[in-house]
Amino acid sequence: MGTRRVLVTGCSSGIGMAVAVRLAKEKGFKVVATMRDLEKREPLERVAGDTLNRSLEIRQLDACCEDSIRECVDSLQDRQVDVLVSNAGVGMIGPLECQSMSDMQGLFDTNFFGLVRLVKEVLPDMKRRRSGHIVVMSSIMGIQGLLFNDVYSASKFAVEGFCESLAVQAMKFSVKMTLVEPGPVGTEFERKVYEDAEKMDLAGVDEETARIFREIYLPYSRKVFNSLAQTPEEIAEVTLYVTILYFVTTILVFFGMQSQHLILWWLNVKQNILIALLSLAANTSTDHSEGASVSPPDQPCVHAHDCPEARRPYRSSTPGHLL
Repeated sequence: MGTRRVLVTGCSSGIGMAVAVRLAKEKGFKVVATMRDLEKREPLERVAGDTLNRSLEIRQLDACCEDSIRECVDSLQDRQVDVLVSNAGVGMIGPLECQSMSDMQGLFDTNFFGLVRLVKEVLPDMKRRRSGHIVVMSSIMGIQGLLFNDVYSASKFAVEGFCESLAVQAMKFSVKMTLVEPGPVGTEFERKVYEDAEKMDLAGVDEETARIFREIYLPYSRKVFNSLAQTPEEIAEVTLYVTILYFVTTILVFFGMQSQHLILWWLNVKQNILIALLSLAANTSTDHSEGASVSPPDQPCVHAHDCPEARRPYRSSTPGHLL
Protein backbone atom coordinates (compact mmCIF):
# COMPACT_ATOMS: atom_id res chain seq x y z
CA MET A 1 0.00 0.00 0.00
CA GLY A 2 1.32 3.47 -0.90
CA THR A 3 1.53 6.57 1.25
CA ARG A 4 -1.79 7.53 2.85
CA ARG A 5 -2.77 11.08 3.72
CA VAL A 6 -4.18 11.47 7.22
CA LEU A 7 -6.13 14.55 8.30
CA VAL A 8 -6.14 15.00 12.08
CA THR A 9 -8.18 17.69 13.87
CA GLY A 10 -7.54 19.34 17.24
CA CYS A 11 -3.74 19.08 17.08
CA SER A 12 -2.73 22.11 19.18
CA SER A 13 -2.33 19.89 22.25
CA GLY A 14 -3.16 16.59 23.92
CA ILE A 15 -4.42 13.57 22.01
CA GLY A 16 -4.56 15.30 18.63
CA MET A 17 -0.95 16.43 18.85
CA ALA A 18 0.22 12.99 20.00
CA VAL A 19 -1.72 11.21 17.22
CA ALA A 20 -0.41 13.54 14.51
CA VAL A 21 3.22 13.16 15.58
CA ARG A 22 3.01 9.39 16.06
CA LEU A 23 1.48 8.80 12.63
CA ALA A 24 3.98 11.18 11.01
CA LYS A 25 6.84 9.09 12.40
CA GLU A 26 5.39 5.92 10.91
CA LYS A 27 6.38 4.98 7.38
CA GLY A 28 3.54 5.23 4.90
CA PHE A 29 1.69 8.26 6.29
CA LYS A 30 1.58 11.93 5.36
CA VAL A 31 -0.13 13.83 8.14
CA VAL A 32 -2.08 17.06 7.84
CA ALA A 33 -2.27 18.26 11.44
CA THR A 34 -4.95 20.90 11.86
CA MET A 35 -6.01 23.33 14.54
CA ARG A 36 -8.44 26.21 14.84
CA ASP A 37 -5.82 28.79 15.89
CA LEU A 38 -2.47 28.60 14.11
CA GLU A 39 -0.94 30.89 16.74
CA LYS A 40 -0.95 27.79 18.97
CA ARG A 41 1.19 25.76 16.56
CA GLU A 42 4.55 26.19 18.34
CA PRO A 43 4.21 23.22 20.76
CA LEU A 44 3.31 20.92 17.85
CA GLU A 45 6.22 22.21 15.79
CA ARG A 46 8.54 21.51 18.71
CA VAL A 47 7.46 17.90 19.28
CA ALA A 48 7.17 17.14 15.55
CA GLY A 49 10.94 17.43 15.20
CA ASP A 50 12.30 16.37 11.83
CA THR A 51 8.89 15.17 10.63
CA LEU A 52 7.77 18.80 10.26
CA ASN A 53 7.30 19.72 6.60
CA ARG A 54 8.38 16.21 5.63
CA SER A 55 5.67 13.82 6.75
CA LEU A 56 3.74 16.37 8.83
CA GLU A 57 2.31 19.72 7.78
CA ILE A 58 0.21 22.09 9.86
CA ARG A 59 -2.92 23.74 8.53
CA GLN A 60 -5.83 25.76 9.87
CA LEU A 61 -9.20 24.08 10.32
CA ASP A 62 -12.14 25.02 12.53
CA ALA A 63 -14.49 22.06 12.99
CA CYS A 64 -17.31 24.50 13.77
CA CYS A 65 -17.05 26.19 10.35
CA GLU A 66 -18.01 24.44 7.12
CA ASP A 67 -16.09 26.97 5.01
CA SER A 68 -12.93 26.39 7.03
CA ILE A 69 -13.21 22.61 6.60
CA ARG A 70 -13.86 22.90 2.87
CA GLU A 71 -10.98 25.32 2.39
CA CYS A 72 -8.59 22.94 4.14
CA VAL A 73 -9.70 19.89 2.15
CA ASP A 74 -9.70 21.85 -1.13
CA SER A 75 -6.07 22.81 -0.47
CA LEU A 76 -5.01 19.15 -0.56
CA GLN A 77 -3.97 17.56 -3.84
CA ASP A 78 -7.01 15.96 -5.46
CA ARG A 79 -8.85 16.65 -2.17
CA GLN A 80 -7.55 13.27 -1.09
CA VAL A 81 -8.03 12.29 2.55
CA ASP A 82 -7.35 8.59 3.03
CA VAL A 83 -7.80 8.68 6.80
CA LEU A 84 -9.73 11.22 8.84
CA VAL A 85 -9.00 11.33 12.58
CA SER A 86 -11.72 13.45 14.16
CA ASN A 87 -10.40 14.51 17.53
CA ALA A 88 -11.39 18.13 18.17
CA GLY A 89 -13.61 18.43 21.22
CA VAL A 90 -14.49 20.33 24.39
CA GLY A 91 -15.48 19.17 27.88
CA MET A 92 -18.06 20.11 30.50
CA ILE A 93 -18.76 18.84 34.00
CA GLY A 94 -20.97 20.10 36.80
CA PRO A 95 -24.61 20.27 37.90
CA LEU A 96 -26.98 20.75 34.99
CA GLU A 97 -28.48 23.86 36.61
CA CYS A 98 -25.11 25.60 36.23
CA GLN A 99 -24.83 25.03 32.49
CA SER A 100 -26.19 27.67 30.16
CA MET A 101 -28.03 26.63 27.02
CA SER A 102 -25.49 28.49 24.89
CA ASP A 103 -22.59 26.59 26.50
CA MET A 104 -24.36 23.26 26.00
CA GLN A 105 -25.14 24.09 22.37
CA GLY A 106 -21.51 25.16 21.88
CA LEU A 107 -20.30 21.83 23.21
CA PHE A 108 -22.55 19.92 20.82
CA ASP A 109 -21.48 22.20 17.98
CA THR A 110 -17.90 21.04 18.46
CA ASN A 111 -18.19 17.48 19.75
CA PHE A 112 -21.04 16.28 17.56
CA PHE A 113 -21.73 18.70 14.73
CA GLY A 114 -18.00 19.27 14.24
CA LEU A 115 -17.70 15.57 13.43
CA VAL A 116 -20.76 15.70 11.17
CA ARG A 117 -19.30 18.63 9.20
CA LEU A 118 -15.99 16.81 8.72
CA VAL A 119 -17.60 13.57 7.61
CA LYS A 120 -19.95 15.39 5.20
CA GLU A 121 -16.91 16.96 3.54
CA VAL A 122 -14.69 13.87 3.15
CA LEU A 123 -17.16 10.99 2.85
CA PRO A 124 -18.38 11.68 -0.72
CA ASP A 125 -14.79 11.58 -2.02
CA MET A 126 -14.07 8.40 -0.06
CA LYS A 127 -17.21 6.78 -1.45
CA ARG A 128 -16.25 7.81 -4.96
CA ARG A 129 -12.80 6.27 -4.52
CA ARG A 130 -14.30 3.31 -2.65
CA SER A 131 -11.58 3.62 -0.08
CA GLY A 132 -11.14 5.45 3.20
CA HIS A 133 -11.06 5.24 6.96
CA ILE A 134 -12.77 7.54 9.46
CA VAL A 135 -11.38 7.27 12.99
CA VAL A 136 -13.44 9.07 15.62
CA MET A 137 -12.12 9.97 19.07
CA SER A 138 -15.14 9.20 21.22
CA SER A 139 -15.07 8.37 24.94
CA ILE A 140 -16.02 5.67 27.41
CA MET A 141 -18.71 8.20 28.37
CA GLY A 142 -20.27 7.58 24.98
CA ILE A 143 -20.97 4.07 26.19
CA GLN A 144 -22.15 4.79 29.73
CA GLY A 145 -22.94 8.12 31.35
CA LEU A 146 -21.36 9.36 34.55
CA LEU A 147 -22.62 11.62 37.31
CA PHE A 148 -22.21 15.37 36.57
CA ASN A 149 -21.07 14.61 33.01
CA ASP A 150 -24.60 14.78 31.60
CA VAL A 151 -24.06 17.04 28.60
CA TYR A 152 -20.58 15.82 27.64
CA SER A 153 -21.74 12.22 27.82
CA ALA A 154 -24.82 13.05 25.75
CA SER A 155 -22.60 14.51 23.02
CA LYS A 156 -20.52 11.33 22.94
CA PHE A 157 -23.64 9.14 22.86
CA ALA A 158 -24.66 11.17 19.80
CA VAL A 159 -21.25 10.54 18.25
CA GLU A 160 -21.55 6.79 18.85
CA GLY A 161 -25.04 6.56 17.36
CA PHE A 162 -24.05 8.66 14.34
CA CYS A 163 -21.01 6.52 13.58
CA GLU A 164 -22.67 3.15 14.14
CA SER A 165 -25.56 4.15 11.88
CA LEU A 166 -23.47 5.72 9.12
CA ALA A 167 -21.02 2.82 9.10
CA VAL A 168 -23.63 0.54 7.55
CA GLN A 169 -23.82 2.78 4.48
CA ALA A 170 -20.08 3.49 4.41
CA MET A 171 -19.25 -0.21 4.47
CA LYS A 172 -20.98 -0.65 1.11
CA PHE A 173 -18.38 1.70 -0.36
CA SER A 174 -15.40 0.05 1.37
CA VAL A 175 -15.11 2.95 3.81
CA LYS A 176 -14.30 1.88 7.37
CA MET A 177 -15.38 3.72 10.51
CA THR A 178 -13.70 3.18 13.88
CA LEU A 179 -14.59 4.53 17.32
CA VAL A 180 -11.77 5.00 19.83
CA GLU A 181 -13.12 5.22 23.38
CA PRO A 182 -10.51 6.29 25.95
CA GLY A 183 -11.07 6.45 29.67
CA PRO A 184 -9.44 9.33 31.56
CA VAL A 185 -6.48 10.88 29.75
CA GLY A 186 -3.92 13.19 31.33
CA THR A 187 -4.04 16.29 29.12
CA GLU A 188 -4.45 20.05 29.47
CA PHE A 189 -7.99 19.49 28.17
CA GLU A 190 -8.86 17.38 31.22
CA ARG A 191 -7.02 19.62 33.67
CA LYS A 192 -8.76 22.74 32.42
CA VAL A 193 -12.18 21.09 32.71
CA TYR A 194 -11.50 20.29 36.37
CA GLU A 195 -10.04 23.73 37.09
CA ASP A 196 -13.13 25.39 35.63
CA ALA A 197 -15.36 23.07 37.65
CA GLU A 198 -13.65 23.99 40.91
CA LYS A 199 -14.34 27.68 40.21
CA MET A 200 -17.94 27.08 39.17
CA ASP A 201 -20.60 29.31 40.68
CA LEU A 202 -23.06 26.99 42.42
CA ALA A 203 -25.35 29.75 43.70
CA GLY A 204 -28.25 28.48 41.61
CA VAL A 205 -27.94 24.90 42.82
CA ASP A 206 -29.62 23.37 45.86
CA GLU A 207 -27.35 22.76 48.85
CA GLU A 208 -27.39 18.97 48.65
CA THR A 209 -26.39 18.86 44.97
CA ALA A 210 -23.69 21.48 45.57
CA ARG A 211 -22.31 19.44 48.47
CA ILE A 212 -22.23 16.22 46.46
CA PHE A 213 -20.43 17.98 43.63
CA ARG A 214 -17.89 19.93 45.72
CA GLU A 215 -17.20 17.54 48.59
CA ILE A 216 -17.64 14.15 46.97
CA TYR A 217 -17.57 14.17 43.19
CA LEU A 218 -14.64 16.51 42.53
CA PRO A 219 -12.14 15.10 45.04
CA TYR A 220 -13.08 11.50 44.34
CA SER A 221 -12.99 11.98 40.58
CA ARG A 222 -9.60 13.65 40.79
CA LYS A 223 -8.31 10.72 42.85
CA VAL A 224 -9.60 8.22 40.29
CA PHE A 225 -8.28 10.34 37.44
CA ASN A 226 -4.81 10.60 38.95
CA SER A 227 -4.59 6.86 39.50
CA LEU A 228 -6.04 5.68 36.17
CA ALA A 229 -5.20 8.34 33.60
CA GLN A 230 -3.69 7.25 30.33
CA THR A 231 -1.24 9.43 28.41
CA PRO A 232 -1.99 10.98 25.02
CA GLU A 233 0.89 8.92 23.63
CA GLU A 234 -0.86 5.70 24.64
CA ILE A 235 -4.02 6.83 22.85
CA ALA A 236 -1.86 7.68 19.84
CA GLU A 237 -0.46 4.14 19.78
CA VAL A 238 -3.98 2.72 19.76
CA THR A 239 -4.94 5.06 16.93
CA LEU A 240 -1.88 4.00 14.96
CA TYR A 241 -2.80 0.34 15.36
CA VAL A 242 -6.39 0.75 14.21
CA THR A 243 -5.23 2.93 11.32
CA ILE A 244 -2.67 0.39 10.12
CA LEU A 245 -5.07 -2.51 10.62
CA TYR A 246 -8.15 -0.71 9.27
CA PHE A 247 -8.99 -3.57 6.93
CA VAL A 248 -9.66 -5.94 9.84
CA THR A 249 -13.40 -6.45 10.38
CA THR A 250 -13.39 -5.92 14.14
CA ILE A 251 -10.50 -4.65 16.22
CA LEU A 252 -10.18 -4.65 19.97
CA VAL A 253 -6.96 -2.98 20.99
CA PHE A 254 -5.84 -3.23 24.56
CA PHE A 255 -2.87 -3.06 26.90
CA GLY A 256 -2.33 -5.69 29.56
CA MET A 257 -5.91 -7.01 29.63
CA GLN A 258 -8.09 -9.54 27.88
CA SER A 259 -10.18 -7.68 25.32
CA GLN A 260 -13.54 -9.06 26.47
CA HIS A 261 -12.91 -7.74 29.97
CA LEU A 262 -11.62 -4.34 28.94
CA ILE A 263 -14.82 -2.32 28.90
CA LEU A 264 -16.23 -4.23 31.86
CA TRP A 265 -13.20 -3.24 33.93
CA TRP A 266 -13.71 0.48 33.34
CA LEU A 267 -17.49 0.32 33.69
CA ASN A 268 -17.11 -1.49 37.00
CA VAL A 269 -14.75 1.26 38.11
CA LYS A 270 -17.39 3.85 37.25
CA GLN A 271 -20.13 1.80 38.85
CA ASN A 272 -18.10 1.74 42.08
CA ILE A 273 -17.69 5.51 41.84
CA LEU A 274 -21.42 5.99 41.41
CA ILE A 275 -22.29 3.67 44.29
CA ALA A 276 -19.82 5.44 46.56
CA LEU A 277 -21.07 8.89 45.57
CA LEU A 278 -24.73 8.07 46.08
CA SER A 279 -24.09 6.34 49.38
CA LEU A 280 -22.00 9.21 50.69
CA ALA A 281 -24.60 11.67 49.53
CA ALA A 282 -27.25 9.79 51.49
CA ASN A 283 -24.99 9.81 54.58
CA THR A 284 -25.09 6.04 54.86
CA SER A 285 -22.74 4.25 57.20
CA THR A 286 -21.78 1.63 54.65
CA ASP A 287 -18.04 1.21 54.21
CA HIS A 288 -17.26 1.50 50.50
CA SER A 289 -13.50 1.58 50.86
CA GLU A 290 -13.16 -1.74 49.05
CA GLY A 291 -15.28 -0.60 46.12
CA ALA A 292 -13.55 2.76 45.97
CA SER A 293 -10.06 1.31 45.94
CA VAL A 294 -9.39 0.68 42.28
CA SER A 295 -6.32 -1.18 41.12
CA PRO A 296 -5.53 -0.28 37.51
CA PRO A 297 -4.21 -2.93 35.14
CA ASP A 298 -0.48 -3.33 34.63
CA GLN A 299 -0.67 -0.80 31.78
CA PRO A 300 -3.34 1.71 30.81
CA CYS A 301 -5.98 0.59 28.38
CA VAL A 302 -8.35 1.99 25.81
CA HIS A 303 -11.10 0.37 23.80
CA ALA A 304 -11.42 0.76 20.06
CA HIS A 305 -13.81 -0.95 17.70
CA ASP A 306 -14.87 -0.76 14.12
CA CYS A 307 -18.49 0.08 13.31
CA PRO A 308 -21.00 -1.37 12.97
CA GLU A 309 -19.93 -4.89 13.96
CA ALA A 310 -18.99 -4.22 17.58
CA ARG A 311 -22.04 -3.44 19.67
CA ARG A 312 -22.52 -3.01 23.39
CA PRO A 313 -22.01 -6.53 24.76
CA TYR A 314 -21.46 -5.27 28.30
CA ARG A 315 -25.18 -4.52 28.74
CA SER A 316 -27.34 -7.30 30.11
CA SER A 317 -30.86 -7.99 28.86
CA THR A 318 -32.21 -6.35 32.00
CA PRO A 319 -32.20 -2.53 31.65
CA GLY A 320 -30.05 -0.71 34.14
CA HIS A 321 -27.84 -3.64 35.06
CA LEU A 322 -24.32 -4.57 34.06
CA LEU A 323 -23.26 -8.11 33.38
